[in-house]
Amino acid sequence: MPSTRLEDRAIVSVSGPDAENFLQNIITADLDALKPGEAKPSALLTPQGKILFDFLVSRNGADGIKLDCRADIADDFVRRLTLYKLRAKVEISKQDESLVTVSWGDDSSASQTDSGWLRDSRFPDDAPAWRSYGAGAATDDPEAWQSFRIANGVAESGRDYALGDAFPHDVLLDQNGGVGFRKGCYVGQEVVSRMQHRGTARRRVLIVSSDNLPTAGTEIVANGKPVGALGSTAGSVGLAILRIDRVKDALDSGVAIMAGGSDISVAIPGWAKFTYPEQASSEEA
Repeated sequence: MPSTRLEDRAIVSVSGPDAENFLQNIITADLDALKPGEAKPSALLTPQGKILFDFLVSRNGADGIKLDCRADIADDFVRRLTLYKLRAKVEISKQDESLVTVSWGDDSSASQTDSGWLRDSRFPDDAPAWRSYGAGAATDDPEAWQSFRIANGVAESGRDYALGDAFPHDVLLDQNGGVGFRKGCYVGQEVVSRMQHRGTARRRVLIVSSDNLPTAGTEIVANGKPVGALGSTAGSVGLAILRIDRVKDALDSGVAIMAGGSDISVAIPGWAKFTYPEQASSEEA
């Protein structure tokens, strides 16, 4: 089974008798639904509902939580969490030696769980992925992991969107369990709940493909209107957060969707439950 070490990831530890309750009150994921052996997507939002930090959350013993985040934002993440600490009985720290190893593509759940690996729940059952926070063996190049991630429509900040610029719905946290809609309040909860109940999410992660896919950041247009920008790519496949109402307009009218002068195809990730709008948009640019 392929595996690789992710040098660009870090682990933030939150421990103590109030650790779970502390995080439950500020992050998007519902920790009541977090299973042992699972690494679940989540985010810490601005009060306006934009993603400030994205990460994977998992249990660490009886009163500990691990947060798997980008290494370049880990120190800022610790500082932000500390601002919310107040009188909570928790210890927040970045682990000095964070070893994050991933493996993927082979459903060997029993052996992985027994050996301490965590199931990355962003990925579907037919394309499983696993994470280890110890010294796991690495047999493949990190780009092989990125190709697998992109092929399965799993977006990450930095590569696919800028922090502070996306709502949880934009990056499918509402689709993969990264938002707990039945839990109590958390930072930004009012905005996210309103988007959910009103069905107003118009930007979504789509898988794009082309024989001549341009570089990340290239604007994507349809019917003369910008619909988004290209995120991370792997060969002829990439991810993009696109305006699905404008994509729907283009698909219905047979107009090409273009990126850097190249025609591109778009597809909803197979595991996602959202669809294109039933009616084409009448919005003007």
